[in-house]
Amino acid sequence: MAASPEEILSIGPVEIRPQGGLVTLDRRTLTLSVREFTLLVEMARRAGRIVSRAELYLLVWGAPLRSGDRSVDVYVHKLRVKLENGAPGWSFIHTHVGFGYRFAPEPSHSFHNTATTR
Repeated sequence: MAASPEEILSIGPVEIRPQGGLVTLDRRTLTLSVREFTLLVEMARRAGRIVSRAELYLLVWGAPLRSGDRSVDVYVHKLRVKLENGAPGWSFIHTHVGFGYRFAPEPSHSFHNTATTR
């Protein structure tokens, strides 16, 4: 039986190998918890699309989102911090209040505005 080719998600400076559990950011390995990794994979598979908190919870935790549960927000924050610390000058996860989150790596506006005014 032939092995299927490994899925590689390459978006901006992020490369994800879901089967291997590997994330690189600007060609450097990024250390994530299992939950952070799963969240990133699911968001990257839907890159550019707003994904609701309920959908993310179902995909990552495997159950319906319970009222008042802020787990998605906590893990999105942790993931956002790790990504932005790993690649300063980039913005990765965008919040759409009342709708959800969108994974779309973009150069940070504040970083570029600051750099051009020096």
